[in-house]
Amino acid sequence: MLELLSPGDVVPPLGSFSGLLMVGGGDIHPRYWDPAEPLHAAAQVDEERDALEIPIAREAWRIGLPILGICRGEQILNVALGGSLIQDIPSHFSCGLAVHQGDDEHACRVHHPITLDPSSRLAALLRASGVGVNSGHHQAAGRVAPGLAAVAWSKTPDGVVEAIEAEDPARWVFGVQWHPERLIGLEDATGLAARRIFDGFVRALRNWKSAT
Repeated sequence: MLELLSPGDVVPPLGSFSGLLMVGGGDIHPRYWDPAEPLHAAAQVDEERDALEIPIAREAWRIGLPILGICRGEQILNVALGGSLIQDIPSHFSCGLAVHQGDDEHACRVHHPITLDPSSRLAALLRASGVGVNSGHHQAAGRVAPGLAAVAWSKTPDGVVEAIEAEDPARWVFGVQWHPERLIGLEDATGLAARRIFDGFVRALRNWKSAT
């Protein structure tokens, strides 16, 4: 069963679920990692979603559910578990917005390459040490949360964190900064890597269901 949750919904007990998928969207308010950090002028926060998703992510982690975070979902996962974000990549790294953020017209195309930690489980899942990604973000993981590790970085001078995963190999928990759901139709290595992310997630859901 697939259940979609929106701000204002009553959250059901997660023990009946097989996994958690957190998708893209607006920016996250800095109060969740540092109450003293002011909101960046470029931020477009979605505080209703923050209030819904952060507790869900923490509970899913607590009970060990498989988790896949995409773009904002990756950032929510990091913040929920005690990490921080860079609120605005261009101003933080003094680079142009176009370096990391493609427009909607090119959302289904590769925007820039990333490199993966070859010893990571994400590299094993993708069967690659680097892939091309599509980017549409201006926030990124800063301090990585306890229990998570950075495992992919942009091949740009700033080396923005592009993916995180659980340090515990018993947990199927991954967060990616790009949008693989928009790349699965490509008939090349990029499309194949995107499909492997979702194939791996489906296997994890089945394994969780079988085990519980």
